[in-house]
Amino acid sequence: MCDNSEINSLIEKAKNNDQIAYKTLLNKYWKDIYRFQFSKSKNEDEAEDITIKTFARAFDKIDTYDKKFKFKTWLISISANLYIDHLRKQKTKTVSIHKDFSEAFNLIDEDPTPEDKIIYEQNLAKLKAYVKQLKPHYQEVINLRYFQELSYKEIAEQLGEPLNNIKVKLLRAKKLLYEIIKNIKPG
Repeated sequence: MCDNSEINSLIEKAKNNDQIAYKTLLNKYWKDIYRFQFSKSKNEDEAEDITIKTFARAFDKIDTYDKKFKFKTWLISISANLYIDHLRKQKTKTVSIHKDFSEAFNLIDEDPTPEDKIIYEQNLAKLKAYVKQLKPHYQEVINLRYFQELSYKEIAEQLGEPLNNIKVKLLRAKKLLYEIIKNIKPG
């Protein structure tokens, strides 16, 4: 186990983009954050996705971490906020036909139009071109997770790597992909 000074040292290294420090922090706190999320969602996939997002957000915002608070507490507060955001996105408007029958006819057709499909395909082609700018091992994990829709466990098995390595690799790949896209100047 790490004591406070070791944790603070890892945080400082992570602030300087030290990948080993990121990995060590993720390994140390993964179970705590996952357990917290699973206790809220009761769904393994949801808990895992929000846990990944928690670490991605924490590592992106690690410069804002205040040493007055425990790192675990900071991670859990990020995770709690992400869970609330997740719940908000899930809520949908329901229509009670017996109260206001006219509202039932205002339902929106959510099927994509042919134009939407073309735009989607163009955006997908652009995204795949951006992914090709990554190093091959990052391309591979992005491909397996987002285009082949494999679980983290399936990716780890397919690549013969530990699950936490896959999680760290995906976090890093997404961050690098974001940087590539962010730096593209509009045509």
